[in-house]
Amino acid sequence: MPPEHGKAPVKLSLPLEYQQDLFQEIRSEDELVLLARGLGLLRVITNLLHSYDAVGNNLIVVVGADERENGWIGEALAEHAAVSRSPMARGLSQVNTDMMSVGTREKMYSQGGIFSITSRILVVDLLSRLLNPETVTGMIVLHAERIVATSIEAFIIRIYRQLNKTGFLKAFSDNPEPFTTGFAPLATMMRNLFLRKPSLWPRFHITVAKSLEGHKKAEVIELEVPMTASMRDIQNAILECVEVSIGELRKAGTGLELDDWTLDSALHRSFDMIIRRQLDPIWHRVSYRTRQIVNDLTVLRSILQWVALLTYDAVAFNKYLDTILAAHQPPPGSTRQNQSPWLFLDAANTIFQTAKRRVYTGKTDDSEVLGTSRVLLDSLRPVLEEQPKWSLLSEILEEIERDVYFNPTIRDDSNGTILIMCSDQGTCRQLREYLQTMHVRLEVVQEGKEDGREEQSENSPMATFMMRRKLRNYLNWKKDFARVSASLFNENQKALEGFTDQRDTKGYKGKAPPNKRRRVRGGSAAAAGAGRPVNGSLQFAEEKASQVASLMAELQPADTDAPQNEEIILDLLENTEEDLFELYEMSDLVVIHPYDGDMDEHILEELRPRYIVMYEPDAAFIRRVEVYRSSHSDRSVRVYFMYYGGSVEEQRYLSAVRREKDAFTRLIKERGNMAVTLTLDGKGLDDPQEQFLRTVNTRIAGGGRLAATAEPPRVVVDVREFRSSLPSLLHGRSMVVVPCMLTVGDYVLSPNICIERKSVKDLISSFKNGRLFNQTETMLQHYKNPMLLIEFDQNKSFTLDPFADHTSTLTSAANPSDLQSRLVLLTLAFPRLKVIWSSSPYQTAEIFEELKKNQDEPDPIKAVQIGLNAGEDSNDQSFNQTPQDMLRAVPGISAKNMARITLEVGNIQDVSNLEEEDLDVMVGKEAGRQIYRFFNRSVFEE
Repeated sequence: MPPEHGKAPVKLSLPLEYQQDLFQEIRSEDELVLLARGLGLLRVITNLLHSYDAVGNNLIVVVGADERENGWIGEALAEHAAVSRSPMARGLSQVNTDMMSVGTREKMYSQGGIFSITSRILVVDLLSRLLNPETVTGMIVLHAERIVATSIEAFIIRIYRQLNKTGFLKAFSDNPEPFTTGFAPLATMMRNLFLRKPSLWPRFHITVAKSLEGHKKAEVIELEVPMTASMRDIQNAILECVEVSIGELRKAGTGLELDDWTLDSALHRSFDMIIRRQLDPIWHRVSYRTRQIVNDLTVLRSILQWVALLTYDAVAFNKYLDTILAAHQPPPGSTRQNQSPWLFLDAANTIFQTAKRRVYTGKTDDSEVLGTSRVLLDSLRPVLEEQPKWSLLSEILEEIERDVYFNPTIRDDSNGTILIMCSDQGTCRQLREYLQTMHVRLEVVQEGKEDGREEQSENSPMATFMMRRKLRNYLNWKKDFARVSASLFNENQKALEGFTDQRDTKGYKGKAPPNKRRRVRGGSAAAAGAGRPVNGSLQFAEEKASQVASLMAELQPADTDAPQNEEIILDLLENTEEDLFELYEMSDLVVIHPYDGDMDEHILEELRPRYIVMYEPDAAFIRRVEVYRSSHSDRSVRVYFMYYGGSVEEQRYLSAVRREKDAFTRLIKERGNMAVTLTLDGKGLDDPQEQFLRTVNTRIAGGGRLAATAEPPRVVVDVREFRSSLPSLLHGRSMVVVPCMLTVGDYVLSPNICIERKSVKDLISSFKNGRLFNQTETMLQHYKNPMLLIEFDQNKSFTLDPFADHTSTLTSAANPSDLQSRLVLLTLAFPRLKVIWSSSPYQTAEIFEELKKNQDEPDPIKAVQIGLNAGEDSNDQSFNQTPQDMLRAVPGISAKNMARITLEVGNIQDVSNLEEEDLDVMVGKEAGRQIYRFFNRSVFEE
């Protein structure tokens, strides 16, 4: 229909009642929207953005969107504009450093439109007035659950609200759990977002329930799959190990709240993260055994839940356990007695032995048949236990095939596509391989009678071919794995100890220090004899080489296996004819896809499947199917819902649904009792007189002068510092933050004071590559009072104990790798350098405020020009920071040759591919040799 009064009609794609009600609500007022997972949050957001985009004279800023969401929103806006035929619509414009310069961004902002801007760029553009906040029509904030008081997104919202009181502000989230932790979490979040009204839309909301349950429901077939006896034994053994580890933690006497440290809570996704977060403030005082148990809990939960037991096949699971055992067990000959405690449990032996029996077992000779008591295990026999879901999946596909055959024409808008949804790409590859090879028959000796297994029919699907191939690959992998197993253990120890033990790099690998070595009668390790090794670690039984060789001979591919085992070669498609290309019918497709959040809606809309197989349970996807079915009444859907009965998988699904429901219940209760915050303008003091009095300095002792100015204090900040929370806190203390590209220092407080800020991790890396000495030297050349700020994390202990080695027998002064000794050397080399210790960014902001008293304001132009060569522009310094930080860690890279490499080489991949002769020309012979050896070193330890 033609537009009336010059306005194009806006067509929305919100077919359900709750979507329409939510759209009308957020279109009329500012609020925080909390929508349950799977109910189509991005669809509502794109329709809202299109309603503003169709008008054509708005400037909308989208904050917090990731790359995939930007792609979704861009495609949806383009589709909406085409359907609505809106001539004024411009679609979504992405702004990031890789694509747009300062001038380009300024021009785009002046033209208006919808912009998705990364947070670091947006905060700099707002502070530098490249984007005037007063010209912004409104701001859309995604992932509101990530916003805390010190986050850069909260900084952006504060700047926007200070200078723009009329523009709209709307925040969205589909993750209610973070809003329920802490004291008055919803009120705190509303204060950070400068919003007053929360809008809650759980699945049990009456409008949502009516929209999804009023139409014709999808046909759902629930299939409970029993686990095999081996899988159940492994699961019970892992749960026992987890329970024992939690009990050891509770007995460690950490002084923390331990009520939530139970076996039931260990099934939650973030249990190990919660424990680590609670222990972080006292991590340096926690015993090594406690740290080891915390690490073991993460490992055990990964075996149990996320990657291993229920998703990996038997061979891959056994392979995964081999890597875990190598990472937690000292190599032979080592004297270290710090093996993981859970490996000494009987349950651990059950885990490893049962997992191995699922793959292969010993084959007895004829002596057992003759009735003798002695059984000789002279060879190995493949067992290759299949996952129970595989056979059920093949039965489901056969049932679908029969259904299609007997009901060939169903008059609806669905395709005959079969969609199989699973947890990750690894499971997708596993299922694809199984479906491709389940009807391949091998000419092998059938041992069904010996096993007690019944012979399967000729046409029944089997995974024998796939599993035999996996076992061959596993045995070949096991030969090379012995070369890297010792490295795995060393890396695991470094991760556990952090920086607390540096003796391993001093030449005592696998040995005790000279003054700690113990005499052994009869010779060193050889005198220990059989049984336990010198370090007292457990040694699990290994197969002999002859047994592995006989098993490999039995697994050699047969004639029917050879065509399937050919490697795929690259076909350039140069000599093909067009007749060879054709489109598959949608009814012939079986699509295997991993769960992908909101992107699953695209899959459902594009494929329009008639059959959906949920290989693993996912509550959010179930709701997406409900929304899809209710939105399209002319499409029939049958869903097969598979889960292992009595497993952690089932428990995790049920607990996720329960936690979301409990979170919404608590939020509804808090919303009913929440006080309304009235100071929503982002400013603390509006009275000019009060602002003036805050700037008066009455300290005139010692020749001081009484100074008063109406201008707020100013701080020049390097743009790379906006990754930290300190600029936001400085702005919150009524300081003017001026972002600039600084060559010398990170913060300039006055013409004489320059500060280089380092977190403890940055400090350690700067000492290692020598960058801090160069930075200090340049600050001393240009500023009268250079300072080094060492800033700690507010949630961790204010001490260097976690990073310094106090257990070393060497003295601190004689150990150049020690952090404290390096700090002493730095202060001795540069006596004018002042060192500031700060326990948190909050204290740093207070220190800056004190340092600025009675000081002149810095000149941003002079601060930018300091350190630049004659005729050099500050814009030329704006290289990507992350690759530069990675390059600085490479041996041979220094501050002098860093600039040349950055200018002459495009990226790190090109640096790694350079020949040694090319590097010699750039950085010199010795440095070039170090860089070349670093990138071309073998991953196997030499």
